[in-house]
Amino acid sequence: MSPKTSPAAVLEINAREVHISNPDKVVFPEPGLTKLDLVKYYLAIADGALRGVDGRPMVLKRFVKGISQEAFFQKRAPEKRPEWIDTATLQYASGNSAEEVVVRDAAALAWVVNLGCIDLNPHPVRAEDLDHPDELRVDLDPMPGVDWRQIVDVAMIARDVLTDHGLVGWAKTSGSRGIHIYARIEPRWDYRQVRLAAETLAREVERRAPGLATAKWWKEERGESVFVDFNQNAKDRTVASAYSVRARPDARVSTPLDWDEVPECRPEEFTVRTVPERFAERGDPASGINDAVGSLDALLALADELGPAEKPPKSSDGSGRRASTMPLIEIARAKTKPEALEGLERWKSQHKDVVKLLEPADILVDGMRGSSSLWYRIRVNLQHVPDKERPEQAKLEVDYDPWARKDPTGS
Repeated sequence: MSPKTSPAAVLEINAREVHISNPDKVVFPEPGLTKLDLVKYYLAIADGALRGVDGRPMVLKRFVKGISQEAFFQKRAPEKRPEWIDTATLQYASGNSAEEVVVRDAAALAWVVNLGCIDLNPHPVRAEDLDHPDELRVDLDPMPGVDWRQIVDVAMIARDVLTDHGLVGWAKTSGSRGIHIYARIEPRWDYRQVRLAAETLAREVERRAPGLATAKWWKEERGESVFVDFNQNAKDRTVASAYSVRARPDARVSTPLDWDEVPECRPEEFTVRTVPERFAERGDPASGINDAVGSLDALLALADELGPAEKPPKSSDGSGRRASTMPLIEIARAKTKPEALEGLERWKSQHKDVVKLLEPADILVDGMRGSSSLWYRIRVNLQHVPDKERPEQAKLEVDYDPWARKDPTGS
């Protein structure tokens, strides 16, 4: 970070003044990008970014301490905000409600970036109809050991499944390790039905690509496959939208692609430095998404045909919790990922003979959503370790309680 706070910059955007506090603050040290650089990036690709967020309530994922520290999630719109910032009140599954920011123009886009929002996380609904999503989303999430080629192969199969069921798929890099695929839908179905359609899509992709893709919800059961994450359609979930910058050292961007680009693309090619030029030269590959509205009828008919997905067995302790089918032990619960990984390394040093038997997908690192921020859990699947050589569950290497101190800011 810059050692001194710089004077605010004032930008005039569509006849509105947007104040950018501490504009010279370095947000991405590796490419040397400042806060003002980030705002200017979003203004350069505003037409594309707004296509993904316009009119949608958004969770503010704020990196107030920079990309090296965990962000906190703020659902409620700041009380101090310009009168031209729109909001909508969402009812959550928990029973709570939150008045969330709704971005509708480039000025509002710059305003949320000034709050420390590096990526944009809108809900799949419009402010005018909060109960009926108009977007189906899946995240192709690779397990450890999966290479990029396999993710691409699964993406092409997912596109075919959508096409076969009357929907147009739109692909973008996630800006991290995977690919996101969206489909615009008529706002006729509730969250439960949209999630069921997405789960059915995932199950059909798995059926067409056994071993390459999986719809298995429980991480330890996936193996070295690409998880077609359908739960991004649950009511409380949001996904980084098109042209969102991700908090990675190279300032990577979640970038829409034409389908003929997908087989040869490399996610590291799309960054804050490269995407504006690409956008200026070729426009937005997703420019037609709002004109390609489809129906879920065919996917929901397939859901009826397939029947309910297999449910895991229940625990025998009477708690009602599921019983894992895999021999799992928990290693760490930590506030930050580095702390969790340090705990894993300590465990590995104590169990070198066991570590030799593990496959990459046997080490399960989960980012868990807390009340206002992520925390991290690490488990080990001992499925490849002979019974007699499996270590018992021991005291956690790191034992953080994410619920001990609830931060009201993101509640």
